[in-house]
Amino acid sequence: MSIPLLTYSPSSQNQRVPGYEIPNEEKPRVYSSEFSYNPKEINELIWAAYYQVFHEQQMLSSNRQAFLESQLASGQITVKDFVRGLALSDPFRRLNYNSNNNYRFVEICFQRLLGRQVYDEREKLAWSIVLATKGLRGFIDELLNSEEYMTNFGYSTVPYQRRRILPQRSHGELPFARMARYGEDYRNKLPKSSLAAAFKPKYELSDKPIVLGLLATSAALVIAVYLLPILGVLPKLGTF
Repeated sequence: MSIPLLTYSPSSQNQRVPGYEIPNEEKPRVYSSEFSYNPKEINELIWAAYYQVFHEQQMLSSNRQAFLESQLASGQITVKDFVRGLALSDPFRRLNYNSNNNYRFVEICFQRLLGRQVYDEREKLAWSIVLATKGLRGFIDELLNSEEYMTNFGYSTVPYQRRRILPQRSHGELPFARMARYGEDYRNKLPKSSLAAAFKPKYELSDKPIVLGLLATSAALVIAVYLLPILGVLPKLGTF
């Protein structure tokens, strides 16, 4: 028996408020298979799905899922199935699931699959429990089969960031694509760059005895090379 989803109160975010603003360049473009009939439009829809699920920083040719693309282009699967396949693919698991804790991964999936931020910490906790008890596949299925996803995107629409702009403000929310794909806890575990280590000073300024010793040695060498030959203590250096 699975643990029931914890209850939480939705907050009044942009996407829950009806919008009456005039469409402009800030309004997201909606990609749907209902309006895509020729190969060019299908390819644009596929690109939009990759951009939404992987974002720019993860859109690599090695992350493409050719089999899923072929199925979508031939009408064997829906856009929702294609999005599910991308979210369950090995690249998405490696780049997002393996490099984040459950709380941050829940936040990432809400942004990329539901097109909004989590309401609060309680909602994040509730869905992190779903991820921990049902695993990655069960968590993704719960999100894509939710009433919220089906109401806003259904089977044929690529998810997008909903209601990013507030008419009452001069600036809206930042695009979700600008969010780093992993947090500080994972970043601190990454190996240090060998280039940075090469330019790292061997001695800190706080090591006064070592620094003073090096300065004294350098001064002695300067005196030995330039001053002693002038005084006649050492022979002058130069060509014959």
